[in-house]
Amino acid sequence: MRKLQTPLLAFNDKGIYCAQADVYLDPWRAVDRAIITHGHSDHSRWGHKHYITHHTNVPIIKHRLGEINATGVAWNETFTINGVTFSLHPAGHIIGSSQVRVEYQGEVWVFTGDYKTENDLLSTPFEPVKCHTFITECTFGLPAFNWIPQQQVMHDINTWWAENQAEKQTSVLFGYSLGKAQRILKFLDPSIGRIYTHGAVENMTQVLREFAQMPETIPLTKAVKKEDLIGQMVLAPPSAHGSVWLKKMTPYVTGTASGWMTFRGARRRRAIDKGFVLSDHCDWNGLLSAITATGAEKVICTHGYADIFSRYLRTLGYDARTEQTQYEGEMAELNGEEKLEDAV
Repeated sequence: MRKLQTPLLAFNDKGIYCAQADVYLDPWRAVDRAIITHGHSDHSRWGHKHYITHHTNVPIIKHRLGEINATGVAWNETFTINGVTFSLHPAGHIIGSSQVRVEYQGEVWVFTGDYKTENDLLSTPFEPVKCHTFITECTFGLPAFNWIPQQQVMHDINTWWAENQAEKQTSVLFGYSLGKAQRILKFLDPSIGRIYTHGAVENMTQVLREFAQMPETIPLTKAVKKEDLIGQMVLAPPSAHGSVWLKKMTPYVTGTASGWMTFRGARRRRAIDKGFVLSDHCDWNGLLSAITATGAEKVICTHGYADIFSRYLRTLGYDARTEQTQYEGEMAELNGEEKLEDAV
């Protein structure tokens, strides 16, 4: 490997920049050319002249951003810009989510965007990519975060729904309209009852049905009566909690599926009846195993518990540091917020 005089990727006020190719990765300000890892609004923003992303993510970002100039590529498909070779690899975060591999003069960097190592049986599973420098999120970069297997969480959700039905109450479960809602939906048991969806969840689910099989859903329109919902399941974005829309469903029981439900205090602060620990990000062990699999010597830690996680990596012998970004990870979910275009 030839050592470059300047870093292959640098962090500036617009995003993660590859100067040699004059291209940005998940920029948070408008640029001419952007490689986008996935469809969440903190990573795919409006205003870029040209978007490059995995082909399954093209309809997702077009649904959110409108008629943008977007090019779709396949997994492991290489494309070269001014001598720099790029390719996208599965991140396992949500449908269409990618890691970006960047190679120039024998040096390889990988930017993960957001990722998880557990196979959710919905998105293409995470694949480790060998590199010299690895840019990792740290949303749940604390040892306290240790995910329960998905199979158990989904069983608990269906059991909760059945128990609420026996009590003649509507089950309202909150999760991001892109990613979390479809992950839950895929494993809901339709034999228990009907599944209704908030408009934001329904619209995104219809986009994603092209790529995944999921149970039938019923849009929750004004034509649906309160008595129709008793004992049934309603999937809604976190922003719907406490809204007038929700109050129309009384009597109901609320639940949230999030990694933050590891902490009971998070559930209490949000006034949620039931918390399910389910995240589309890595837990502590997932982060460590992913880094080990890359063979990287340098690790750059971004959004989340970056300071704590990078300090721990240094005790393991990694050349680890932190960089500031405008990515939110699952922080918005902790606060019960979602970007406007994902929640209406």
